[in-house]
Order: sequence, then C-alpha cells, then structure tokens
Amino acid sequence: MAEYKLLLPSMGEGVMEATIISWMFNEGDTVNEDDSVVEIATDKVDSDVPTPVSGKIIKILKQKDEIAKIGEPIAILEVAGAGELIAEQTQEPKSAEEVKTQIPTIEPEVVKGLEEAMANLTSSIGESDLYLSPLVKSIAQQEKISESELQTIKGSGLEGRITKEDILSFVANRTAAVTPQAAAPSTPAVVSAPVKVAAGDEIIQMDRVRKIIADAMVKSKHTAPHVTSFIETDVTNVVKWRMKHKDLFEKREGEKLTYMPIFVKAIVKAIQDFPMINVSVDGDKIIKKKNINIGMATALPDGNLIVPVIKNADQLSLSGLAKAINDLAFRARNKKLKPEDTQGATYTISNVGGFGNLMGTPIIPQPQVAILAVGAIVKKPAVLETKDGDVIAIRNLMFMSHSYDHRVVDGSLGGMFLKHVHDYLQNWDLDTEI
Repeated sequence: MAEYKLLLPSMGEGVMEATIISWMFNEGDTVNEDDSVVEIATDKVDSDVPTPVSGKIIKILKQKDEIAKIGEPIAILEVAGAGELIAEQTQEPKSAEEVKTQIPTIEPEVVKGLEEAMANLTSSIGESDLYLSPLVKSIAQQEKISESELQTIKGSGLEGRITKEDILSFVANRTAAVTPQAAAPSTPAVVSAPVKVAAGDEIIQMDRVRKIIADAMVKSKHTAPHVTSFIETDVTNVVKWRMKHKDLFEKREGEKLTYMPIFVKAIVKAIQDFPMINVSVDGDKIIKKKNINIGMATALPDGNLIVPVIKNADQLSLSGLAKAINDLAFRARNKKLKPEDTQGATYTISNVGGFGNLMGTPIIPQPQVAILAVGAIVKKPAVLETKDGDVIAIRNLMFMSHSYDHRVVDGSLGGMFLKHVHDYLQNWDLDTEI
C-alpha cells in the first residue's frame, strides 16, 4: 500500500485558489477512480473535484470553508499497487557523496549577483510576514495598493488572511475617500452614512455568490466609464420565423428553440463588422480578441446570477447555438457548470425581457468593454412605409440597450454596433435555415 496526495487541480485561467464547500466522503471511506470527492467554490463557479485514483481517504487536509491554492494537497489517499510514482517515492535515498557530485558549480560572480538581487528585493518588500495569495497579489499590483495599505486591511480568511472580497472592498472604499494630500483644506473627507436598523428590520447576510457579484459590479463601475445607447427594433420577422420552426426543431432535435440563438447570431455578425467591440483593456493597451465568445447572463433559482460562455460562437450554426445555449442554461440552473464554462467571454448579452422588463442599463463584465440587454417583445402599433404610402400596423417591437466602456468605445462605435444588431434582427430573412 502507498499514499497518494490528492491535489487541487487547475480551475482555469486566472483562478489561483478555491474554498472547500463540503466533502462528499469522510476519512476512512473508500472511493473509486473518477468519484467526485469534494465540492469547491471559486470566484467563477462552484464545481466538484474527482479523484484520479481509487483508494481509501486516510486524511483530509483542507476542511470545510478553508482555502486551498491550486496544486496544494487537499487529502491523502491510501492506494494499492506499486506504480512508477510509488517506486520513486520509496526508493533508497542517495548518499551524501552522490548528491554532492550532482550539485552544479556556480561561479563566484554569479553568486554575488544573486545575493545583491535578493538584498534589493528584501529591502523593497520590507520585513513584512503578510501572506497574500497570487490572486490578491495580482489585484494589489493592478490597483497600485502599497504594502502599508495592505497592512491596514483586516483579513476575513483563514488565520486572518486577506481574501479577494477583502481587497476588492478596500479598493471600492478607497475610491470614495479623499486623501488629505489631494483634498483642499475646506473639503471634508467623504464618509459613508451609517445604516440604521429599525425595529422589525431583518438583517440578511450576503451569501458567497452575492458578495462576489457585488464586488464585481462595484469594480466594473470603478474601472469603466459606462455609456448606454438605446434602440427600438421591429422583430416581427424574427417572431414569425421562430413560430414557423420551433415545433419542427423540437421534434427533430429534442431542444427548445428560443430567441436567444437568434440574438447571439446577430451579435456575432455585428462583432465581425466592428471587431473593436471585441476587445479588453490592459492599462494603456487594447487587447483585440481573436475568438468571439459570448457570455450569457443567466438567473439562478436562488436569485443570484452567473454568466456561462458560448465559446467560438462565430463557428456555430443557429442549430448549434440553440443546443449550446440550452445546455449551458440547464447546467447553470442545476449547478453542473465546470469552471471553464464561465471563463473567456469577450462580449455578453443579458435578456432583461425574460422578467417582463422593456429595457435596462447593464453593467459591463470586466475585462470586456460592452454588453447588450434585450427587452421584452411587445405588440404595438407602428408606422410602416409601403409603396402605397405609410400605414399603421401591429408589429412586434423590442428595445435594446448597449452599455460600453467609454475609455475605448466612443459613441460612434457603440452606436453603430447597436444599429447593426438592430438591422440584422429587423431584416431577418424568413427563409433562414435552421
């Protein structure tokens, strides 16, 4: 028998750590290969971690609500067999002479240079014993938070560690405060008004997902100057086309045909017309994205929100989009999404019409630079131009609102993009194949 360390696997780009939500097995339990053994949560999505080997759990290293870093052991399993890995772990240790002969010789000049570099590094970071996760370090660097400021943040994590929520809250509060150096002598510091709790008020603690959403929304508003353009679109052709094909499509594919794949198809075409909408901002650099990955804001049964991503949406047919959208929506509502399902979006759509709303002003998911909200489709009288003159007819109309980051998207680009989405939907070809 040998011991096997179960490591926290990579959860995708930008994810450095995860919180243990619950263990599905206890110490002493036997698990089989590919069994899901622990449920974890990142700032992207909740997920299960399977074990790649069969064995008995002899030690759980990370308990409920503790944080584990990617690649860190979270449990020890007792496994049978003697594979190469086990043999390597149990081989006789090398003698001191064998080890000594394998140590490379380093020139004195190189050693001196390394010592000087380490001395400079030590002096630059001070003697602080403050522990920061890679994710928190990245945010601190991006927001230019000094070490003295970090020392003032009260961590809510394990052993007082600073979590992502702590540092984002600090950033949000810091922007509201006026420093003494920057403020005029007569300008008082901005202080948030305390919230008074009256008799009968109920205090509800935010859950983990709601806190993540709150932090992300505040950060987005702090990062990007939002501008929103509106347009009303006649989607009568879209409604007629869907009514014609939805029953046939469901019978043929076993899938519902909603309006969302049609909206996504129009967005993809508009992005191809205006690729500078499909970008991100990194300091003073604009990153133009090659792939077109459409995020789809999805409401969850508990009232929270998640944004699964349709990868390479430009390479999918209408039928392919419908299947991808239905699959992501189903798995989102049943907590079956994988971490990679919520990563890599380059543009997002939000269907506020699903709640009966005519329009909305959506907040941009960072690091994207734009988001489209589609409202409810409503029958209204509208003026139509015909060869015999103007007439009033009953049409299916829908408002769309396009929020964009004014740092890199001016009104002309944001407005023309929205107009192209409008044109593609309003002139939808009734002979389009599905």
